[in-house]
Amino acid sequence: MILLSRRCMLAVAAVVDIALHARPAPVAAKALAARHNLPPRHLETLLQALVRANILKGVRGPRGGYELARERRRISMGEIVRATLNDADGGEFGPESRLMLEVIEPLASQASAQFLVALEAVSVDELCRKAEAGAVFGAKEVHSDFTI
Repeated sequence: MILLSRRCMLAVAAVVDIALHARPAPVAAKALAARHNLPPRHLETLLQALVRANILKGVRGPRGGYELARERRRISMGEIVRATLNDADGGEFGPESRLMLEVIEPLASQASAQFLVALEAVSVDELCRKAEAGAVFGAKEVHSDFTI
């Protein structure tokens, strides 16, 4: 059973992809979309949500695109998922009942909180190292990630 929506998983994939490809120049949304077989307009709202959450930084101009706003070791998978969930349409559905409000929703919320805590332990750096070790995008030179 998958507990993350496709949108959340795509957000994590986009951040990891940008972390791997943003040097020496930012990653264009068009290139990112091509690597994930998506139309660029589909990704744009997601990328903007990640910019608002200070996970990504948008770079304007003809050679613009997206890059990480912070070091990849300082961004967690949980933070990306939270930003994506906070930006998603909060459309409620179906009738509410006492069973939903008093029993099911509190337990589901508690389980969700524990799941997000587990995702906080996974950094973008760890995901990047796994992607590089598995040569997900083919052989590539390794870039250091540091700040002076």
